[in-house]
Amino acid sequence: MDNLPKDNLSQNPIGDQNQNPQGNQSQSPQPAGEIFNNREESAYEAAAAPEEAKDNAAGQYQEGSYGSAAAPEEFSQQTDVPGQEPYPSQPQITSENVGPGQPGGSYPSAGSGNGMYSPYEEDGKKKVMIIVFAVLIILFVVAFIFMAVLGKRNNKPVAQNIKLTYWGLWEDKSVMQPIIDSYQKSHPNITIDYIRQDQKQYRERLQAAIDRGDGPDIYRFHNTWIPMMINYLSPMPKTVYSDAEYDKTFYHVASDDLKVGGNYYGIPLEIDGLMLIYNESILKGANVPVPVTWDDVQNAVPKLTVKQDNKIVTSAIALGTAENIENFSDILGLMMLQNGTQMVKSLFACADPSSTTCATDALTFYHKFSEAPNNSWDDTLDNSVVAFAGGKVAMVIAPSWQIFAIQQLAKNTGLQFKTASVPQLPCDKPPCQSVNWATYWVEGVSSKSKNSEAAWDFLKYLSQADTMKKLYTAQAQQRQLFGEPYSRVDLGKELSSNPYIAPLITEAPTMKSFYLAERTNDGDTGIDSSLIKYLKDAVNSLSQGTSPETAFKTADNGFKQIFTRFGISSASQ
Repeated sequence: MDNLPKDNLSQNPIGDQNQNPQGNQSQSPQPAGEIFNNREESAYEAAAAPEEAKDNAAGQYQEGSYGSAAAPEEFSQQTDVPGQEPYPSQPQITSENVGPGQPGGSYPSAGSGNGMYSPYEEDGKKKVMIIVFAVLIILFVVAFIFMAVLGKRNNKPVAQNIKLTYWGLWEDKSVMQPIIDSYQKSHPNITIDYIRQDQKQYRERLQAAIDRGDGPDIYRFHNTWIPMMINYLSPMPKTVYSDAEYDKTFYHVASDDLKVGGNYYGIPLEIDGLMLIYNESILKGANVPVPVTWDDVQNAVPKLTVKQDNKIVTSAIALGTAENIENFSDILGLMMLQNGTQMVKSLFACADPSSTTCATDALTFYHKFSEAPNNSWDDTLDNSVVAFAGGKVAMVIAPSWQIFAIQQLAKNTGLQFKTASVPQLPCDKPPCQSVNWATYWVEGVSSKSKNSEAAWDFLKYLSQADTMKKLYTAQAQQRQLFGEPYSRVDLGKELSSNPYIAPLITEAPTMKSFYLAERTNDGDTGIDSSLIKYLKDAVNSLSQGTSPETAFKTADNGFKQIFTRFGISSASQ
């Protein structure tokens, strides 16, 4: 199925947007002073030197230690005039030029402590203030940068509120809601609305809702629906499960069924398939062991079948017809796969290139169980599940979910039944390869979902081992027998001792599937229903004298038409 076309949905993660805190910083004026030069003697030292050293230091404002640094503001105008001193020289103050009572008559000397300072002392104070101010600015900038970096690391983008709609089929909301609540607790911006759907015309209603734009974000679909739903499904991002992770986590049949064009289009939360369900009392009473091969089944028929006046009172096994056997198409499909039929190519294509009768041989074998006088089943008997629940048939082949129907029908009869793996073809030369039948349900994300990333994240959560265990426990409590069998390989051991579904877990690694699964609610025009019609006509025609070859020629032509309608080719398998 890898050749089916499918546009990938682009993902648009929201990135962080951070401002450069230094980009908006205004540059403070460069303070004058020797803090930016490398001279050994500073103006501070000159100010504390003898008087002649002060005279020498005064000349340094014009040229020398400050280089390009600006002089104090009160001197800046003078230093711009060539040949002029950076500040006017003071005349010598004596009693001769300053009379009593005149300002300056008692002019203090530098450092006298009377509140007046020489220009050198004033310049020193300003430099200290400038240095302190510069240090404060530097500390502020460093603190601002630190806080900005810390905020970048700790602050996450504000999550957008998201609502997801989830269509389910079999689970009540009371089962799913605690699982959903747990997820929402750790994802407070996400709300999930689970809605259990009616199974009638489910596939048609689902596609119609998606076409209208008001379909669910997440929905359940059958594993055989991929050809019908491919344009309604979003491909799973590789960040959810890589190919290697997916193949390791789930049974191989899931990879075969759900991978198209290099992408997976669903995550299975369960695995199911055909099992042998048998009446323990009837087999023990006839001293018949549980059959392992189809030869064993044939040998058990005369020992288990009870007739009165050529009318079947107790049947050995429900096989041979199409109208009154639950999952007849699954059973016949299993037989054809076990016998090497490559159905997607043709009902006359076999794994052994020298043979063309693998499918017709399987059809002939199946129908013999209803052919008199040695038959064990016929059209006069009740529905196979009803007959088994009533103790009228020793063995049926059905998926695990039929056990709930049997339990309900037989709740007042005291029926004791057990399960086993389905029979295989006889094998004289080990290792013998088993082929088992899968029919299961999958969770997918709508191609029209506006929140597909969040939807896939929720499905990743549902498919985690811990979440599956919680879901299984809730299902088992409600159903009183067992929950949906785990789709994860690593959880198989958890069910190895379950009296009902342990054989199913044993079969799971060798399961295969095909578009002949019954009761998938795919509608009259669905792929399963369409193919089953042709298969049913083939089985019924044998009772009217049609040869298996002729019956399957008609069916084969019908199969090819259906495959063309859904874009299925042998190259995609």
